[in-house]
Amino acid sequence: MIGLVAFLCTATVVVSLALLDATSTPFDRVFAAQRGAHAVAAFDRALVSDAQLTGAREGVAASAGPFAQATVSLESDDPGPWLRGPLRVVGRAAPDGDVDRLDVWQGRWATGPGEVVLNAVPADGERFAQGPLSAVSEVTVGGTTLRVVGWAWSVSASADAWATPAQVAQLDPAGTQMLYRFSGDVSSREAVRQRLSGVTTGLPGRSLLAAQPYQVMKDEAAETAGVYLPFLGPFGVLGLLVAVLIVGNVVSGAVVSGFRHIGVLKSLGFTPRQVVAVYLTMVSVPAVTGAVLGTALGVAGAYPLLSDTFRDLGYGQTGVPTWVWVAGLLGVPGLVLLTALVPARRAGRLSAAEAISAGSAPRRGRGLRVQRALSGTRLPRSVSLGLGLPFARPARTALTMASLLLGVITVTFATGLSGSLLRVAALGTEAGGDIGIRPGNPDFNETMSTRTHQEVEALLRGLPGTERIGISVTRSYAMVGQSSPVQVDFVRGDVAAMGHERQLIAGRWMSAPGEVVAPTEMANERGLKVGDTLTLEVAGDRMTVTLVGVTMMGLPGSGDDALFAPWREVPGATPDDYYYQVEVAEGTDLAGYMGAVRAADPGLSPWDNSGGDDVTPVVTTFATVLALLLATVAALGVLNTVALDVLDRRRDLGMLKSIGMTPRQVITMLVTSMAALGVVGGLLGIPFGLAAHRLVIPMAADSAKITLPDSVMAVWNPVTLALMVLCGVLIAVLGALLPARSAARLTIARVLHNE
Repeated sequence: MIGLVAFLCTATVVVSLALLDATSTPFDRVFAAQRGAHAVAAFDRALVSDAQLTGAREGVAASAGPFAQATVSLESDDPGPWLRGPLRVVGRAAPDGDVDRLDVWQGRWATGPGEVVLNAVPADGERFAQGPLSAVSEVTVGGTTLRVVGWAWSVSASADAWATPAQVAQLDPAGTQMLYRFSGDVSSREAVRQRLSGVTTGLPGRSLLAAQPYQVMKDEAAETAGVYLPFLGPFGVLGLLVAVLIVGNVVSGAVVSGFRHIGVLKSLGFTPRQVVAVYLTMVSVPAVTGAVLGTALGVAGAYPLLSDTFRDLGYGQTGVPTWVWVAGLLGVPGLVLLTALVPARRAGRLSAAEAISAGSAPRRGRGLRVQRALSGTRLPRSVSLGLGLPFARPARTALTMASLLLGVITVTFATGLSGSLLRVAALGTEAGGDIGIRPGNPDFNETMSTRTHQEVEALLRGLPGTERIGISVTRSYAMVGQSSPVQVDFVRGDVAAMGHERQLIAGRWMSAPGEVVAPTEMANERGLKVGDTLTLEVAGDRMTVTLVGVTMMGLPGSGDDALFAPWREVPGATPDDYYYQVEVAEGTDLAGYMGAVRAADPGLSPWDNSGGDDVTPVVTTFATVLALLLATVAALGVLNTVALDVLDRRRDLGMLKSIGMTPRQVITMLVTSMAALGVVGGLLGIPFGLAAHRLVIPMAADSAKITLPDSVMAVWNPVTLALMVLCGVLIAVLGALLPARSAARLTIARVLHNE
């Protein structure tokens, strides 16, 4: 039993600690591992020489460079929407170095002419093979075609692509890149700027073209990874608490159950100290074995979960840190020894006769008042006896109740979390439409549609399977009183009916010219609220609008920093400026529909827009795995409690069976005792689980800079709450069944042979 508990609890501890470690500053860990640059600086090659840049500089702890840097246009045929526009190509002979050690996660480094390595977030082999990156075999930049030989990732975002220094020299580089790690204070952007000013002292004026402090990438990482942290952290804490409670309950009970063996040892002449040493050794062997196996299982389980979660952010390659291994291998065995020490020392002070008779000698009962009160009810006798059992051992009952309570909290939190995330995903999928369509852009060598936007809409509405269509065109405006420009999506068609109106957080959907709706992220960042009057202008075109509503998210192609506005024609708009989102009838084959769009007009580029977000499957997987693991560990604690109750009450059970209690009644009595705790644990745990749900979801939304509709939190109803109570009962009953069936098979002669 001790080995099994150590095995499961160690696995829980390792997963929990790995989770807490991963969610605490993942960027800082990878930044240190890759020796990221505190500043990525680009200098004008016409104004400063390499020798000037490599001279001794005050405050520089390490540097890399100078590297030639060319900014070139991309001329390849549609390599993918993630790889467009000008590219920064840097000449580096190798991916390692004192600063910005690159992770070459696919292929190899560029070592010869005509080769290039592209920058992208790491993906595993299967995802890479199935994704768009694997289709990119070459790129044409600045009139030169380069063969893609590898993919790398820089935590400092130091370049879009890398080639050999000789190859970049042929691309007419105008800049020189230097990568710096500074000594001293670099905790803020201003501190990095001050360190950088010391580097540029003595260089020609205006030779520094641009400099990026590492806080830019850190802030971007915090916005993305921060969405996960409120979700995953509570599971780590709950896992640790459950593991500690169960280990304490099981090990102390195991020592008590071994009192008879201790009595035998004392009768053979063992001193109290020797008895304690022997018994600690006895419990440590299965504990160490279980800890070794549990650590291996925990690492094996934690690594893919953490990898899937953080690899899309570029942090998945860090794995499970060494200190988590050590904590699993030493922590649980140490806890087992500490827990066993107290009852072992107490047992060592017992006389041989007292220790040998433990569990079989008559003893004064506890909780007698409760048991007498229950006996006066009309409940079946086996049920009333079972309801009174928890009061006989209040300390043991408290530990069991605590583990059940945490189990119910975990399951309740996981259920609410999954329900809310699925609702968010459903809202996003509905608003995005099933199919996204944009006409080809001739600047990227794409076929251009010759149809007007009205003709494209008529074409799409005439295709079989089309149910709703939303059309939008985007224009950038300056907002009076705001320093940064704002995008405005002028929409028509069925945009409101495709889910955006149901995402409203405040106010209403626009119904007349001069009214706009803002995504919640934009409203929060710019300090906008319903009723505000906004003045937008561009190239002499000024309009005053009123914000009448705030919705959860913007259009798929525009992000969450674009206003919704009623349709108006945009001067100078080209066909590829228009975006079409299509909702198809249920049962329509999306691949077939996209093929029909291409056949009707080769100048239209459709794509499947029905996929969900990355956060939902990751968090729901974590929630499910950890909830099942913690529920199993809690059930194991119940099993231990019932087994100890059977051991303590062997004589009582023999007496009850001798006066006619059947095996079924024995099972009923023992299962009832734990089912009652399950009911209480369920009723007490649900409020805590609900509180965690209502606290964590808004925290995650704040990290993502959005506000969620009330419908996202409304996942509870009387049926689901009743199921949560039944979950506590189920954990208790499943844990109690095995030892209860074992107790039912005890014979009277075997139990009362000393009478």
